[in-house]
Amino acid sequence: MNGRTLWLLGAGLLSMAGAVAAVETQGLPGTNPNPVQLRRPPVAPLSSMAQLGREIFYDASLSSSGALSCASCHSPDHAYGPPNDGPVMLGGRTLQRQGARAVPSLTCLERHPNFSIGPEKDEDDNVVDLAQMAAIGQQAARAKKTATAAAASAANIVPQGGLFWDGRADTLQDQAIMPLLDPNEMDGGSLDIVADKLRRESYAKRFVELFGAGIFDNRRLLVAEAMFAVARYQVEEVSFHPYTSKFDYWLEGKARLSETELRGLQLFNDPEKANCAGCHTSAPTRDGLPPLFTDHQYEALGAPRNAALAGNADASYFDLGVCGPQRTDVAEQTQYCGMFLTPTLRNTARRRAFFHNGVFSSLEQVMDFYNFRDTNPEKVFPRSADGTVHKYDDLPEKYHGNVDVSDPPFERHLGDTPAMTAQDEADIIAFLKTLTDGYQVER
Repeated sequence: MNGRTLWLLGAGLLSMAGAVAAVETQGLPGTNPNPVQLRRPPVAPLSSMAQLGREIFYDASLSSSGALSCASCHSPDHAYGPPNDGPVMLGGRTLQRQGARAVPSLTCLERHPNFSIGPEKDEDDNVVDLAQMAAIGQQAARAKKTATAAAASAANIVPQGGLFWDGRADTLQDQAIMPLLDPNEMDGGSLDIVADKLRRESYAKRFVELFGAGIFDNRRLLVAEAMFAVARYQVEEVSFHPYTSKFDYWLEGKARLSETELRGLQLFNDPEKANCAGCHTSAPTRDGLPPLFTDHQYEALGAPRNAALAGNADASYFDLGVCGPQRTDVAEQTQYCGMFLTPTLRNTARRRAFFHNGVFSSLEQVMDFYNFRDTNPEKVFPRSADGTVHKYDDLPEKYHGNVDVSDPPFERHLGDTPAMTAQDEADIIAFLKTLTDGYQVER
């Protein structure tokens, strides 16, 4: 298959997902024949509130160790993801306590919806609480997700939105306080302790300038405003959402993908192959916003248990995602146990910890999981002494029915031919590397 055929296939499949009009035009090999204009967040000097948030974001003195700041785990040099190669970060007073889950990136969160169950709701819809929506979901048939049927996936009555792997925070402000107080992370102790530290920081005068001297009379309000400032920093600072990857520029017709990258894009969007775009949407929005490579929904994928996590030494312990243990308000909706948020794939090539428990450390391992989970599970899951393969070993057996076995490539069965060849996997990884921000366009 020659290069021109490949880029036409890549562009055509992308257009089927709503990104590019399927019109064949002439162009250089590897260019997007139907470029679009992406609409990026505006760039402007940081407001006073965001400047205060920046100070707090990099302030390690707020942690009990005096060594961890927000930026320690969400490193700007690593796309605001973890800077180390381990499955989780270490925190606490002596920096010896493992975090519960792999550290998500803080990039591209400015368009993240609030947590809900079911399709996105309009503002004038009747208010339906999570329990009611979950009850509806128990009776609803699950729609198959494919890259070319994104509308069907929107009808799924499944959790969506929210921050963290389990969506337990709706806003960046709420998200910021949790690691600050988590004993396994910054271990800030309490709101009162954090407030006292904020009063003594060199940037304390900024609180007075923004909120008046009375801000220090209310500790809870002081911390809330501090976290709001951190959120404003994340919203206003362009490096949290630059959309400067090679793929972004390819969408705009300013960069050319190699033959391997184009074939990877084709496979990424192919519902009969990797079908990655079924959940990691690769199409810009109709009004030109860059693709986020997530549908913000939750999936139970049945990832292997990670023996490197200290908590997993207890055979009775399971991280059930939406069902707990970190969030508790949906715990009774057991049809969602084992579900975790679908993360963005932007900058994924810069990570070394994949899935909620960081069980995989390379994109090659991740692709093998998708490819062999059902056809050759012995390649993915551990065996017991008698040779039995322990499929879905990080999820209690009573919840195995929650695992996705309908969306390609997970609809295959034991002994079937895997969806992808080794070359397919390599090409998809080549495409994933085009999602790394900071690409320099050739002049």
